[in-house]
Amino acid sequence: MQGHRLFASLGVGETRILRQPRRLWGHWVRVIALRLSDHELLIVVTQDQVCQALSDYAKRWSIETLFGILKSCGFNLEDTHLSHIERLSKLIGLLTLAMIWAIRTGEYLAVQKPITVKNHGRKLKSIFRYGCDFIRHALLNPQTPSDKRLKAISFLSCT
Repeated sequence: MQGHRLFASLGVGETRILRQPRRLWGHWVRVIALRLSDHELLIVVTQDQVCQALSDYAKRWSIETLFGILKSCGFNLEDTHLSHIERLSKLIGLLTLAMIWAIRTGEYLAVQKPITVKNHGRKLKSIFRYGCDFIRHALLNPQTPSDKRLKAISFLSCT
């Protein structure tokens, strides 16, 4: 049966766990669903503890976001081609600090001037991208006024 039919009666913020395990591709699994604030369904299938499945899935998205920033959406970590574990470890540490710096800067900027929301309801750019673009422009553009450059650097001391 299709998921949207199984969980059609769920209201926003409500969850439902199917009582009976289901067989999926030869494995017995449990199914849990959550109705999100945009009325979409989040359906998680797990073999493990069904009560923790949604919180574990939420953590997964945080990790996916981190790897997206470190890789293709921000710092292009893969382009370094580093393979020495100590060097890679130091680089990831530095990139994590840079990510926090960009996020903190983006949060501040979003309060000063909110990010534009597109017609489909999503923001034009992420908080990370907002801060990262600001820092990059402030530090790499010779015409940047010194007060803007100092503002970008000041967030580093707060992280």
